[in-house]
Amino acid sequence: MTKAIILQAGGGYANVTVGSREARLPKAGEVTVRLYANSLNYHDFAVVSGMWGPSEPRIPMADGAGEVVAVGAGVTAFKVGDSVVSTFFPTWQSGEPLVEGFATVPGDGVDGYARELVTATVESFTLAPKGWTHIEASTLTTAALTAWRALMSDDHLKPGDTVLVQGTGGVSIFALQFAKLAGATVIATSSSEEKLEKLKALGADHLINYKATPAWGTLARDITDGCGVDHVVEVGGPATLEQSMLAARVGGHVSVIGILTGLAGHFPLVMALIKQLRLQGVLVGNRTQQQAMIQAIDANSMHPVVDKVFALEDMVQAFQYQERSRHFGKICLQI
Repeated sequence: MTKAIILQAGGGYANVTVGSREARLPKAGEVTVRLYANSLNYHDFAVVSGMWGPSEPRIPMADGAGEVVAVGAGVTAFKVGDSVVSTFFPTWQSGEPLVEGFATVPGDGVDGYARELVTATVESFTLAPKGWTHIEASTLTTAALTAWRALMSDDHLKPGDTVLVQGTGGVSIFALQFAKLAGATVIATSSSEEKLEKLKALGADHLINYKATPAWGTLARDITDGCGVDHVVEVGGPATLEQSMLAARVGGHVSVIGILTGLAGHFPLVMALIKQLRLQGVLVGNRTQQQAMIQAIDANSMHPVVDKVFALEDMVQAFQYQERSRHFGKICLQI
């Protein structure tokens, strides 16, 4: 038996307990991984806080990183000692989206990675970037892959393009980093002057304080000499979508990712039609995209931005810290 965090049915911080689970030996096509780290995402928060609580007891957390300690028969993709990181959709290996909802997602529809040991299919993991710590690797599964798919898979970002990113959460910062690796110009928004300076240090070319400039979509368009940005990484939701659409160029691409401001709201349909915008819903990505992202990371000196690390047992405090929205980058758990 090994340590695991157990979230009781319905979720809620009061229902987070430290328990144990047995890790069985791997069968054919499976690996056993000693997990060392998780990272927090809004989806995990929704499950653990009870917003989208599970219908039965569940081990939370979709993002897990660790070391392979045993392999089953026929496994050639991994060997004992490999550093690995989990996949968000273990059943979606490549190609067009094949999944709807979260029934197969670790930490939601099935048990996740807030534990010391797990045995799972080979498809549940990929190799981690070379030279990265387990804490760093744990940031990739949800936030990084969402940003990568939005920019590289859905819109084929190229040098000279302009990208607008919102805020300083994991997806937005990864999007900034990937955009700069691709040679794009980045416009970054935040309500904090201190955070804007940090975004500048990461390579953001233009900064907008959206609190000081509520019409930031128009300002972003002005920055591009009235043309508009090629790609918007939209994480805010209903309250920010209209400004994102204003910022985009004619025929521009808006990756609709987050629900930070709610689940429903006004949709400026006429603007979408007149500007012929491409609005693409993004729900993380597939395993092949994750492998391509990690190949790109290995070819560069990129590392993630980690704000703070909590002990696994302090998961509730970590999510409460996330709720205060003062973090810059990823919040992680050390197992």
